[in-house]
Amino acid sequence: MIPLASIQTAAEKLKGHIVRTPIIHSATLSEGMGADVYLKLENLQKTGSFKVRGATYKLMCQRDAIGPGGVVAASAGNHAQGVALAARETGVPATIVMPEWASITKQEATRSYGGKVVIHGTSIDASLEKARELSQEGRTFLHPFDDNDIITGQGTIGLEVLDDIPDADMILVPVGGGGLISGIASAVRAIRPEANVIGVEAAVCPSASESRKAGKITRVAARSSIADGISVKQVGNLCFDIIQEAVADVVLVEEEQITAAMLMLLERKRILAEGSGAAPLAALMNGSVAAPTAGKVVLIVSGGNVDSPLLGRIIGQGLLKRGRIMRLRVRLEDIPGALAGMLAAVARLKANVLTIYHDRRVRGIPITETLVELELETRGPEHGEAVAEELRSQGYDIIVK
Repeated sequence: MIPLASIQTAAEKLKGHIVRTPIIHSATLSEGMGADVYLKLENLQKTGSFKVRGATYKLMCQRDAIGPGGVVAASAGNHAQGVALAARETGVPATIVMPEWASITKQEATRSYGGKVVIHGTSIDASLEKARELSQEGRTFLHPFDDNDIITGQGTIGLEVLDDIPDADMILVPVGGGGLISGIASAVRAIRPEANVIGVEAAVCPSASESRKAGKITRVAARSSIADGISVKQVGNLCFDIIQEAVADVVLVEEEQITAAMLMLLERKRILAEGSGAAPLAALMNGSVAAPTAGKVVLIVSGGNVDSPLLGRIIGQGLLKRGRIMRLRVRLEDIPGALAGMLAAVARLKANVLTIYHDRRVRGIPITETLVELELETRGPEHGEAVAEELRSQGYDIIVK
């Protein structure tokens, strides 16, 4: 456990260097969950993630021991940006090793904060190995989570949560390597031990939950996840001990559930959360965590760094799965007015046409007919079904895709 006094010292040192992010109440989520639901918005933190807290505090503690070579770290995103910014503000050079698949957006963001980016390896493990190799050349290695100072810095979030919501009953925290939840759990156990701190992992990478089951640190074979920030194959040694002592439970969420939570935050609260940051809400939505009746639940929205192309795909897929977008194929007579007539029927039902493709060159249909593919925006599944039924009742030969 990290001593409360150490976390309080970190909070004092970090004043003016990081953002004291807000906690907001969500009436919509509260009504649906039967409890008061609050969101701790670390997506509004510098660099768009909580990671800058631990990185900044680590550099503050180690500044005198850092040589002219500066620091080196390995990350595909948030830790990279946090270290780069913290190093720039501390006045030391930073080398960041990123895997080959790290997005160009995050590479450029890291460079914009002053980090020297080295692309190496097809996995984070390979990048970490390269970073440790570079540390032998006079650079100080900064681990992303398994480090006392890093954990202590992240623990300042716990102080802020309990300062704003002193009677919080439950705090849901995304879990990857375990640095964030270890810091928060340490603070909460010291100040309000009756509050339950619950970790949330992506089901495709259940390293913390499998380790808890085994009673020892267990490495898992992770698959690709939309919550790449918590896709860590093995929890940290320091983190595991704290998780075992101070975390009430660790639950799992599926990829589709994470996507749904991201979309919910974006549509209902206008909050852009990355997959990791949306995982706590996903755990409430899928029922793996039962909110205490009339209690107070805090969700840690750990970050909001989402690449623009991915965001577009998330929104599109989310709308499709929720029945907000429907796609259908219609065979029409190839005569003037046929398409206009069908679109008039769609308009009467208040569905919005997003895209339309009119194709006369299709095998297997008569020369006198044409194939039309429509993508429609609807209010939901029932509205979509009503549109399909009305078109069929008017004699249109449709296939809903």
